[in-house]
Amino acid sequence: MLKKFLNHEKGITGLETAIILIAFVVVAAVFAYTALSAGLFSTQKSQEAVYSGLKEAQSTLELRGGVIGVASATGSAGNVGVLKFTVANVLGGEAVDFTEPDDSDNDCVADTDSSNVVVINYQDQSQTVDDLYWTISKLGNADSDDLLEANERFEITIGDATGNLTSKLSPTLGVKKTFNIEILTPAGATLTIERTTPAWIDSIVHLH
Repeated sequence: MLKKFLNHEKGITGLETAIILIAFVVVAAVFAYTALSAGLFSTQKSQEAVYSGLKEAQSTLELRGGVIGVASATGSAGNVGVLKFTVANVLGGEAVDFTEPDDSDNDCVADTDSSNVVVINYQDQSQTVDDLYWTISKLGNADSDDLLEANERFEITIGDATGNLTSKLSPTLGVKKTFNIEILTPAGATLTIERTTPAWIDSIVHLH
């Protein structure tokens, strides 16, 4: 023993070995917990994305049938004042609230304090008009509420006899003009309808 001390020989004790082993175990546990937490967080975010996408798909609208224009003036210099079309839910998805907007001044635009959640916008090469005034007519087996539910169809009418598109559009929706109608719902993709007016506008015209 004296010879070992004189030769400055050193050894490692069992206690030091245990401390080092415990340190390795603790570090490994911390890394494992971090990796597990990251995995759970990623899984949760993926689940939220899937549910969000599914909800959006289930709340998307689709156009059923054609788009009808009602003329304010007919002929080669005529214009369209009212638009009508029918919508339904894609995939029989979630109900969409079609509470009608208010238009107290009959300018074909919803009032600023209107309670509607579905917003319909108009666009052409000359102008954009947001939050148009519109009404609904329930078709077929639709019930009495304003929710567009599975297997129901609503006919949307933009403008009316007292406040139609001619009171807001400048220039008006005349002949040979391409325009877009955007329907924005609280959840779901935007439904965009693009049509072009013909060279001659009759009292009732089917827009292609």
